[in-house]
Amino acid sequence: MREFANLVLNESEKIYRKKRIFVVMLILAILIPLFVYAQYREVETTQKRLGTTDWKVSLQQQIVDSQNRLNNSRLPEEWRDWLKVRVEQQQYYLDHDINPMAPGAPTFVRAFIEQGITLFIPLLVMIVAIDIVSGERSDGTMKMLLTRPIRRWKILLSKYVTMLFFISFILFLVGLFAYVLSGLVFGYSGWNLPVLTGFVIDKETLNTNFVHLIPQWQYILMAYGLAWFVAIVVGTISFMVSVLIRNTPAGMGIMLAALIAGGILSSFATSWEGAKYIFSVNLSLTDYLSGKLPALQGLSMGFSLMNLTVWGVVSLIISFVVFTKQDMVN
Repeated sequence: MREFANLVLNESEKIYRKKRIFVVMLILAILIPLFVYAQYREVETTQKRLGTTDWKVSLQQQIVDSQNRLNNSRLPEEWRDWLKVRVEQQQYYLDHDINPMAPGAPTFVRAFIEQGITLFIPLLVMIVAIDIVSGERSDGTMKMLLTRPIRRWKILLSKYVTMLFFISFILFLVGLFAYVLSGLVFGYSGWNLPVLTGFVIDKETLNTNFVHLIPQWQYILMAYGLAWFVAIVVGTISFMVSVLIRNTPAGMGIMLAALIAGGILSSFATSWEGAKYIFSVNLSLTDYLSGKLPALQGLSMGFSLMNLTVWGVVSLIISFVVFTKQDMVN
């Protein structure tokens, strides 16, 4: 056990020396203030346009704007379905006197997790995970590591456990930076604000039979749990690519293409049944909490969780089989 703990500590020091975690912190320190400013400007512009700070007037105007767009005969069918669900959901919030976007740092954290779960958070994870094996093959330190009297599977497991720790730390940093920086503008209150969840999309119509109120802190914990699961799966797939591909930039390109492909397929391959089995199409797990229309027909919380689990398990198995059986030095 002590030997394995030393391996994990050694791997942690390697990641720390590469300064990757500092790159993640720098990205968060630069981009989150930009996102905060963008949201602040959006709220300010909306209030000036409507001439009021009443959220009900703003929400009612959004409903009217969406209904006007629905009257456009040139609107693509998938956008029409999405707008119909959005209007029904916004009307439900209005009828029950609940502000879905009450200002405050907790609301910003919630929105940031929901928006970042498909690309931003996976990219941060990829920065740390993509060269955890391939980087050592490129610089020659892998040969020194494998000559030690330690089983290969233990070496790889120590790398994987270290990656899981740093992924969890990245998620913590995302929440910390988002809360602290947005709170300077919007304030730090709002943890107990009511949030509606339980919306079910049934054949492109909104089913509200299971809708219930929960405090915002509970919703954020649920969203964070889903984001952590997505980060683990993306990290595991990146881990497999790092084992299979010796060149780190090539591995990063493969993962970046795979992540971007999810968004493209969601928009342009709506009629392709096989698209829903691609992992990057199933990353928007928080959409099921908020009641948004799934990216593709046939997707559900259960299906997406199972799909991502299979991708993660298969990737992990491939990683260990390849690392323990093949020549990882040359």
